[in-house]
Amino acid sequence: MTGLHGHCDPAFAPLRDELDTALGSDAETGVSLSVIVDDTVVVDLWGGVADPDSGRAWTEDTLVNTYSLTKTITATAALMLVDRGLLDLEAPVARYWPEFAAAGKEFVLVRHVLGHTSGVAGWQDRMTIDELLDVPAATARLATQAPWWPPGDGSGYHAICFGNLIGELIRRIDGRTLGAFIAEELAAPLGADFHLGSGPEIDERVAPMIPPPPSGVDYAALEPDSALVKALANPVIPPTLCTERRYLAAELGGMNGQSNARGIARLGRLISHGGTADGHRVLSPATIEKIFDVQADGVDRVLGAPLRFGLGFALPSPQAMPAVPGGRVCWWTGFGGSLVVNDLDRRMTFAYVMNRMDARLVGAPRSAGYLATAYRCVNR
Repeated sequence: MTGLHGHCDPAFAPLRDELDTALGSDAETGVSLSVIVDDTVVVDLWGGVADPDSGRAWTEDTLVNTYSLTKTITATAALMLVDRGLLDLEAPVARYWPEFAAAGKEFVLVRHVLGHTSGVAGWQDRMTIDELLDVPAATARLATQAPWWPPGDGSGYHAICFGNLIGELIRRIDGRTLGAFIAEELAAPLGADFHLGSGPEIDERVAPMIPPPPSGVDYAALEPDSALVKALANPVIPPTLCTERRYLAAELGGMNGQSNARGIARLGRLISHGGTADGHRVLSPATIEKIFDVQADGVDRVLGAPLRFGLGFALPSPQAMPAVPGGRVCWWTGFGGSLVVNDLDRRMTFAYVMNRMDARLVGAPRSAGYLATAYRCVNR
């Protein structure tokens, strides 16, 4: 039961073999990988062990914390409101959320938030996990603080708070919480097994995360007021939190979506396939093209890596992720190595999630290797 299962088109056999080898060598513990090309699922593979403590196998419907891949679904939800004329990318956030204008944020635009250039990359004051999981209160705190740099002046990855900011915009405009909007407008219509703010019915399907080896970064030695510490480690979120009911119930639109590669790919193909999936028109091609409006291109203040951010997604960044080719391609990665890539030129979406985490925040070698192999297969 713990081997590799699922479907793989013969043209993608090298990708299946690479994944099978990784499972056999313990490079992977539990894994899910999906590739959609020209609206056809050419790879849908899963296998390994979901829970090493119990020996529970990773099955077709196993879910796992998708970390920052969640941001791509959150961004897609925001783009739906843009498409409907309800959210203006050039408008101040305060047009929809008046309290946000406090402390010099009246000039923060919607596109600044989607592009990680707002200057509101995290919480200024120390946060506990309990405070973070109280999403309305945590979100209200963001509205009171000053930006850390002039809005629009380069990026600083909104690692944890991205979902609070976008989610509040969606709630103010639509009335529904982010989790409810995604469930009703995206996941259910497209048959995607994706959950943000879940009930206990999914708990037995969730795979625990296996913490990464030490990264070599001593956060305690860093300046506590630095953007890196405040955005990435305020609060510190241990991987063991990811199966706790209180965490699964929260709607942290930047980091706690529960899904598998199949679910992420089903939603991602909206971007790579012109806004339509299974006969559902969700986004117009014109709105999708807005993703490629460059918001920042340089060394990110938080991640310390050279990145190009569009709207809600990263754009091809050879130094950060060499396996992502140039062209109309948007992507993002999650803590531990999960990855989604939407390639409009090749009408391809690639999605990978796992439970054995890598220490790298961007550019984990396993996911980069699988992506490079997938491109060799599709380009043949």
